[in-house]
Amino acid sequence: MSRLTLPVLALLGAVVVLSGCGKSTAPATAAGAPVPTKIRFQTDWLAETEHGGFYQAIAKGYYREAGLDVEVLPGGPGPSVPQKIIGGIADVGMGTSDALIVSVNNNLPFVIAGVYMQHDPQAILLHEENPVNTFADLNGKTIMAVPGSNWLDYVKMHHGIDLKLIPLNYSLAQFMTDKNFIQQCFITNEPYYARKNGAKVKTLLISNSGYDPYRVMFTTQKFAREHPDALRAFVAASLRGWRDFITGDPAPARALIAQSNDQMKSEFMDFSIGAIKDNFLVTGRPGTGEDVGVMTRRRLQEQVDLLVQLKLIPAPVPLEKFASFDFLPADLRAKAE
Repeated sequence: MSRLTLPVLALLGAVVVLSGCGKSTAPATAAGAPVPTKIRFQTDWLAETEHGGFYQAIAKGYYREAGLDVEVLPGGPGPSVPQKIIGGIADVGMGTSDALIVSVNNNLPFVIAGVYMQHDPQAILLHEENPVNTFADLNGKTIMAVPGSNWLDYVKMHHGIDLKLIPLNYSLAQFMTDKNFIQQCFITNEPYYARKNGAKVKTLLISNSGYDPYRVMFTTQKFAREHPDALRAFVAASLRGWRDFITGDPAPARALIAQSNDQMKSEFMDFSIGAIKDNFLVTGRPGTGEDVGVMTRRRLQEQVDLLVQLKLIPAPVPLEKFASFDFLPADLRAKAE
């Protein structure tokens, strides 16, 4: 089973203890060749296709070409990505834009440096015969989901409905035995296992509800300030990896992912990559102006305003306080409005 990203908890009082990880201008070796700048990149779970673009950038040498030595630190049960960034275990991490806005509102020194997914892969999983076909149809239903998920508050407010919540236990057991059961999932993950075990299923992608955060690359203000060139190179090489992973041959990344995580079988990765493509999670939806790596002020401002409406933050957080467009490639900076 995959993981469901919990909202970032406020780590108030935590001390930033960033270890030295190379300057923006790499030092030279005795022979005069530049030493690649080391960046430790923290993922939110064990190696999986949802991280494919980053592994593609390693496998194809894109980071090395950009003067970087990138180490991917797989996540898993235990400390969250923000905790590891704050604690100096990693330099850059992955997260969701809404969670980062809430964290910055709670005085955590994070900054979004780029976007790697236009839409979040979290979804609602239902049996095909379930009469629920829209989010409004969930009124009065019981759903197993992550308590405190921001999207739950949005769906209830936007559609004027009420839901009964069972805390997610990260298992499909109850879903498989009850045709009326509804649970939160990753569209890239649980539907595969449910179908593999004989269930006919359908999904509602949460981003289609109107609650639509980016999946982002973020770091601390300190790291961004001290290593701007390395961070800019990391974002550009990562997006190059993502475009190649989605539109080209993903075999190099798949090999690295399978090597790091033996649960990633070929058939499952086929399904997961297909779900990423079919739902335009990385490339964005056609005709909307979305594309790989596009991050706009308009959409971030909409997310801030929505968090205020949901009373998840008390007042708007200025965009410049939690996001920087300076680390995007030039062509994406031009699309930032």
